Amino acid sequence: MTALTYKRTALSACLAAVLAGCSLAPDYKRPEPPVPGDWPAQPKVQYGAYNQPTSLSEQPAQDVAPAGAVPAADIGWRDFFRDQRLQALIELSLVNNRDLRVAVQRVEEARAQYGVQRGAQWPSIGAGAEGTRQRTPANMRLGGEDAPSTTNSFQAGIGLTTFEIDLFGRLRNLSEAAYQQYLSTEQAQRSVHITLVGAVAQSYFTQRAAEVQLDLTRKTLASRQESYDLVKRRFDGGVASELDLNQSKGLLDSASADLAQLARVRAQAINALTVLVGTPLPADLPPPAEFGRDQLLATVPAGLPSDMLERRPDIMAAENQLKAANANIGAARAAFFPTISLTGMLGVASPSMGSLFEGSQRAWNFTPSITTPIFAGGSIREGLNLAKARDNIAVAQYEQTIQQAFQEVSDALAGEATYGAQLDALRSLQTSTARTLELSNLRYTNGIDSYLQVQTAQVDFFSAQLGLVQAGLEALNNRVELYKALGGGWAEATQVSSTKAP
Repeated sequence: MTALTYKRTALSACLAAVLAGCSLAPDYKRPEPPVPGDWPAQPKVQYGAYNQPTSLSEQPAQDVAPAGAVPAADIGWRDFFRDQRLQALIELSLVNNRDLRVAVQRVEEARAQYGVQRGAQWPSIGAGAEGTRQRTPANMRLGGEDAPSTTNSFQAGIGLTTFEIDLFGRLRNLSEAAYQQYLSTEQAQRSVHITLVGAVAQSYFTQRAAEVQLDLTRKTLASRQESYDLVKRRFDGGVASELDLNQSKGLLDSASADLAQLARVRAQAINALTVLVGTPLPADLPPPAEFGRDQLLATVPAGLPSDMLERRPDIMAAENQLKAANANIGAARAAFFPTISLTGMLGVASPSMGSLFEGSQRAWNFTPSITTPIFAGGSIREGLNLAKARDNIAVAQYEQTIQQAFQEVSDALAGEATYGAQLDALRSLQTSTARTLELSNLRYTNGIDSYLQVQTAQVDFFSAQLGLVQAGLEALNNRVELYKALGGGWAEATQVSSTKAP
């Protein structure tokens, strides 16, 4: 390489470095997660029924939600929710829900804002033409009083508007901040999507549980009506007391009140589901599956807390906000340094329109400018302090988001560990209270016991039935919460990653 070539290469490299500028933003480093490296130990409840006492101990979280081939975040909602009616409702909501539409437009807004900020890094060039006609008083004419009182000026050409040479990375850091805001908005859309899928499922399960409880209440009301008719006949025959009659009537009134309450719960659940779906519920939906845990995938792999950093959109959004705050520090630091701007024009100029485009009328101007801050009343320094304070806030919010996510997963794991034993015990309670009611009716009919025993048995049996359905609803919702907390609900179909051996 000749000396001349070397000098040209070095000059080109220096020029490129100057034009590229430098960044005064701090080097970004992801904060350490403020949570343990594994999920806490979970309760282990073994229902002992009647042969042995129920035991309580602890078990590792991996035993509650063992690792699977596919992470929870990659399990498609069509595979997780197995009720075809629910799948159809979720599909409708993803098309019509207004919150999701707003979230999508927020992404478009952030993308456009990023494009505006990124465009500020490049020069703006435009073509234009202008004309000026001016009258000057006699004592102000350059040629004296004999000079024309009216002058004309015309020019046309291509102009470079004020272009800032980003030596210290101010514009580049503002562009990076806008880009991270855009990415954060994208992740916020994913969060809305996941929340919507879970909300539709939970509202649907609330409706189905209310329907099951409503059916139980209708049957209970019919049974208590028969019981009341029996006591009324015995009272009319002088066998039963007025106390027995009033106790029977009280059970009938209680069941009637429960029927009205559950009808209201069911109607409100349908209303909530309609709002989430975003359109009136179609009449041609698939028939619902039987209410129970078979409506969902049997197990949800929990993985490790560190997986949440890459899977949960709210955590990723918080980190994007942190990166944006970090870039804004660089922009605030750049305000302490000089600003270099360029303007210019290349074209033609003439005192008359007719000669404007003749070859001899070429004209140009080039105006570089440099501005450096000297005194700004402390506003520049406080601008940097403001950027640093917002960065500290973003760090705290990022860590808080991780802690909240850790709690949500841990709470859902505790539910997965205990709902099975609770449901087993409630099924057994329902069986035993049903038998107690049967025996109480026999003893009352045969005149052995008062109607108080029947009343107590009916209340216990009905409460056991409703309690079993309610616990089943809570178990379903808990598994949905675990799926959401692990980042599931974004993909429609399960994402299976295939790795090939080298």
